[in-house]
Amino acid sequence: MDTPKDGKTPNLSAEEEHEVEKNQPPRAAVLHEIIRTQGDQELERSVAALWWSALAAGLTMGLSLMAMGLLNSRLPDGEAFKVIASFGYCAGFLAVILARQQLFTENTLTAVLPIMTKPTLGNFGRLIRLWTVVLVGNLCGTLLVAYVMLHLPIFDSKTDLAFLDIGRKIMENHASQMFAKGIVSGWMIATMVWMIPSMESAKMWIIILITYLMALGDFTHIVVGSAEVSYLVFAGELPWKDFWLVFAGPTLAGNIIGGSFIFALISHAQIRSESGPPKGQKGKARRPASDDDDQ
Repeated sequence: MDTPKDGKTPNLSAEEEHEVEKNQPPRAAVLHEIIRTQGDQELERSVAALWWSALAAGLTMGLSLMAMGLLNSRLPDGEAFKVIASFGYCAGFLAVILARQQLFTENTLTAVLPIMTKPTLGNFGRLIRLWTVVLVGNLCGTLLVAYVMLHLPIFDSKTDLAFLDIGRKIMENHASQMFAKGIVSGWMIATMVWMIPSMESAKMWIIILITYLMALGDFTHIVVGSAEVSYLVFAGELPWKDFWLVFAGPTLAGNIIGGSFIFALISHAQIRSESGPPKGQKGKARRPASDDDDQ
């Protein structure tokens, strides 16, 4: 049997060929444009809208600390059970992302792509405005929820001790470890944001997979980590100086580098390096205008 010159499977009907085209995964350029458009919309939002959404996200991220503490306090001691308890880390991320609230580490990719596409001073100003409002809103929310969880009679003493142990575990890292783990965490969140548009039907599972791996690897995240570490501060076990200099500063820098300067930059460079129309459209370039077209 002769093989078709174009390499296609023979004897496919027009309807079957259409089905093949429909089931092709989106090109990287399509994903880039989807995320760039989302980022542009975020950059256009008012300060008030960003603030309230970011504050809500910070409060919601308290679910991660709550879920991990509850699971740790109710499971037997042992590494095998810590693997199960790590699923609690996913709770806050699931709620924030599915509710479309403003999370700072998402914006290290979505809001950066419009700037890389059109690097003007105005766009840089919009990015700094967005990052500042969202980061402050996230941190205010996480600090508030940590304070409430500690001081209101909500949880039993065993759960309170589990919350403290979570914060202590993070503070076992020194500043350079916070920074290095923050880079990996920022890169992982950016990877998750990049994956979701191509697999919207599996969005929940993508979020669970990525954030669960973050918990297993003890990678540092500026938003959820601020709830965990500030709980130690409010309990009197950690000075604010260590919160900002040992945890928050290095982790924030790592998250930004991992999400913006590594993942976003490489992804944007990939799209810029693609030249020409997609396959199937070669040879369909628009013909040059002629003098007759002006008549």
